[in-house]
Amino acid sequence: MDIKWLRTFIISAKYENFREASEELFLTQPAVTKHIKRLEESLNIQLFERIGKKVVLTPAGHKFLSYARELISNYEQGMQDFEAWKQGYNRKLIIAAAPQVASSFLPALLRRFMDENPNIEVLINVLSSFEIGNVISLGKADLGLTRILPVQTNVKAETVHKESVILVGPNESSLDENIALHKYRVITHNHPDYWDDFLNEIKRHYPNVQTMKVNQVEVTKRFIEEGLGVSYLPLTVVKEEIASKRLVEIKPDKIIRPTSSTYLLTKAATDEVLIFIEFLKRFIPF
Repeated sequence: MDIKWLRTFIISAKYENFREASEELFLTQPAVTKHIKRLEESLNIQLFERIGKKVVLTPAGHKFLSYARELISNYEQGMQDFEAWKQGYNRKLIIAAAPQVASSFLPALLRRFMDENPNIEVLINVLSSFEIGNVISLGKADLGLTRILPVQTNVKAETVHKESVILVGPNESSLDENIALHKYRVITHNHPDYWDDFLNEIKRHYPNVQTMKVNQVEVTKRFIEEGLGVSYLPLTVVKEEIASKRLVEIKPDKIIRPTSSTYLLTKAATDEVLIFIEFLKRFIPF
């Protein structure tokens, strides 16, 4: 039995159409038909009933579908584990990280962690902060680094970092808060936690301020560099741009700025999770 036949069977079962299956699999339709025929011959049973151009699963096809999915899943997991072993890993840690974390302090943190733990394979899944709690709850990642607290009751959350949020603008001399908020739009909603309430604070002091929503930090920074606006961002997110003078920090005047927290989310305390937490306590004091 060929693993390709199983993949073809699963996709064909999804569409109940060999033409659509061939498009997803980047195969010709005759190749799909051949794979199904070979699989049926191997199992000595019919998996699809042909009704004109449409195909439907037989009772045997329905029964075999769950087995096929499990076989594919085990095969792919086995190949991943074998590839990790070839690279010298005997452990794995899956981290779900928010974009604001992944693009700020996480790279330096991971470099030190992997230097100290060369036998742990680290996989990073960058997701929005709103998705991470659910991913941890479902066991699809070992730990999460997010900017918001989870709503899932089976997920444990700890604050691991708290930092200042600063007003940043393009590299222009003589910018203060008053000038910046009258001259430029405020780019908002690039952080999942503080913007809804904080915008009211800005408008209380500057009621005529113009705003523009941009939901990604990296895009926000690029827009600011091009003079499209100013924004309030966590210090770690803009530290490099300020050091290289691509952006400037604008000192506060009337507006009380929020803080930004990073939360560590966990569900099961595996050995790898405990190793990472102990490392994190040394790298970023709780």
